[in-house]
Amino acid sequence: MKALILVGGYGTRLRPLTLSRPKPLVEFCNKPMMMHQIEALVEAGVNHVILAVSYRAELLEKEVKAEGEKLGVKITLSQEDEPLGTAGPLALAKDLLAGESEPFFVLNSDVICDFPLKEMVQFHKHHGKEGTIVVTRVEEPSKYGVVVYDEVGCIERFVEKPQEFVSNKINAGLYIFTPDILNRIEVKPTSIEKEVFPAMVSERQLYAMELQGFWMDVGQPKDFLTGMCLYLQSLRAKNPACLLPQGPGVVGNVLMDPTAKIGKNCRIGPNVTIGPNVVVEDGACIKRCTLLNGATIKSHSWLDSCIIGWRCTVGQWVRMENTSVLGEDVFVKDEIYI
Repeated sequence: MKALILVGGYGTRLRPLTLSRPKPLVEFCNKPMMMHQIEALVEAGVNHVILAVSYRAELLEKEVKAEGEKLGVKITLSQEDEPLGTAGPLALAKDLLAGESEPFFVLNSDVICDFPLKEMVQFHKHHGKEGTIVVTRVEEPSKYGVVVYDEVGCIERFVEKPQEFVSNKINAGLYIFTPDILNRIEVKPTSIEKEVFPAMVSERQLYAMELQGFWMDVGQPKDFLTGMCLYLQSLRAKNPACLLPQGPGVVGNVLMDPTAKIGKNCRIGPNVTIGPNVVVEDGACIKRCTLLNGATIKSHSWLDSCIIGWRCTVGQWVRMENTSVLGEDVFVKDEIYI
């Protein structure tokens, strides 16, 4: 079985982290964002993953192919000369995706969730139509385009940012299609949501399956941190041994690489991810943060809702909060408030 991941462009919403590396290689909970998806795909039986890329393909290829070899999955890059939107990449990769009768997955690379990939295959084969999209429930549907479907999941229409309640389900960016969809798309900038899906709906060829677990588009810092909290909560339920045990100085869900070092009298958590080779010195307080590889937090600093980039140093008695993000190799002097 095959899958296409829509990697996209420059990752501007996640800057400054994406100034020094492609967004799919930014670590989310101590693993490159894309590897969360690839591992889930492999578990669902996928043996060939195609990455639709338009930016820094050479770096992405080197890193991801090495990881793919470990997992026993073939990884191929399909490179766009110009951005092709969310549908054009399927047409560009037609030769890679076609040739087999079985369906294939399409994933948005920014999505982190309880990937229901095996359930998607079963649901898709049961209804037997051209496409299935996963939908997720949101509290404020007026901010989104919502999906309206009947009792068996057949999509009736899409409503963009409804002012009156019609549905609270939105497109979650996870799809499974039969190869027939490739006949609908040309190699040009095309939106799958605005151009392809409405045509499929008019022919009753598109179905919706509701996601039961957590979901987040982690393409910008505030959502990255919210997604981290949801992921750690899910990890607590599924595999609590991965998290630090509760005790003096550890509060709530904390995921820490074994190579990281924590000093005395620190307070870590809730909802903290600490990457490889991170050093947290004595008396530091850290909550709702991600500390990436090689970061150093000096003594008595206080961090809340921050992303600290690779090899950054935060000085003594520093206070950082409110979704502050440091890129690579940043040095924050002592007694600074950010």
